[in-house]
Order: sequence, then structure tokens, then C-alpha cells
Amino acid sequence: MTEIICLASGSPRRQELLQQIGVAFELIGAAVDERLHAGEAPAHYVARLARAKALAGAAQASYAQRTVLGADTAVAIGDRILGKPRDRSEAEMFLGLLSGTCHQVYSAVAVTSPSYCGVLVSQSNVHFRVISARERAAYCAGEEPWDKAGGYAIQGLAAIFAEHLEGSYSAVMGLPLYETAQLLREAGVAVLT
Repeated sequence: MTEIICLASGSPRRQELLQQIGVAFELIGAAVDERLHAGEAPAHYVARLARAKALAGAAQASYAQRTVLGADTAVAIGDRILGKPRDRSEAEMFLGLLSGTCHQVYSAVAVTSPSYCGVLVSQSNVHFRVISARERAAYCAGEEPWDKAGGYAIQGLAAIFAEHLEGSYSAVMGLPLYETAQLLREAGVAVLT
């Protein structure tokens, strides 16, 4: 029988990616404080949050004996993390910062079970072409920038901005599948059986 893991994330993209690799899951809540610590590097930030989400899910009595997966993704230019935009103005500003540059996407996944806890981080480099002010305004007039790290969705309209990607496409979407499968296997969850 295939184990049904607990996904401590409400992200539709993470749900789609887990379905893509045939992992059965149940959604659970796992609220954590997502504030950045002073001087915290992006890779450390996403690893800390992914682990905190998985542990918060596992701390709930009904999930304590289950395998729980938590994840987090951040878009960064150097050490500056661009979170989820608060409004259209900030979304356009984020795209302006990313325009014509190479930025990093850090995506962490954490898996916990009664006898296991593992965390892995994927770093991808995304090269954006120059994005005109009119394109930024048009993109941010739609729904795509909301609830997305850096204010864009690589799997959506923003794909036309990405000239080149070094790393994991699924990680830029929000869940590094290679690392996810590795951690699930280490936790004893069958992947591709």
C-alpha cells in the first residue's frame, strides 16, 4: 500500500508537483513565523522555514506518526530576498529589480517522520531578459504575481522573461523534485514503485 504523506503547505504548485511524481498526500495546516532573521542568508532562511513547517505539521497529535513534508522558496538578488509582493507597486518593483539580471531561487524541502528528519536546499540561477515598464505593468495587472516569491510564476506568463535557467525548473516553481524524492526515500516512503 502506498503511504499517504502529509503536505504542510497550501501551495497549489507544490500539490501539482507532488502529483506529477505520483506521491499521494493529505493537506495539513502548519503555520510558522516566516519573518527573516537579521543577517540570515537566503539558503538558511528557506531551510529553516521548510523544517519549521514540517515539524509544526508533525507536532499535531493526529500527524505525529506520519511522514510530513514542508517546503519553502525564496527569490534573491545576492543576499536580498524578494518575498511575496504586498501590492501591485511592489510586484512591479520586484520585476524591475529582476529585469536584465541573473537572480537566485532557493527552494528547500524538509521531510520528517517519527524516526527521520532531513532537509535539502536547491539553488537555481534564473536569467531574466530586460522587461519593459509596459510589460511589468501588464504582468502585474493580472493575478499571477500574488502569493509567489519574487512576484512571478515561471510556469506561467513570466516564462517569456526567462532567457536561461541553471538548476531545477521544479524548484523555481516551488518544490525541488529531485531532492524531494531523495528525502522521501530516506524516510522510507516509496517513490516510483
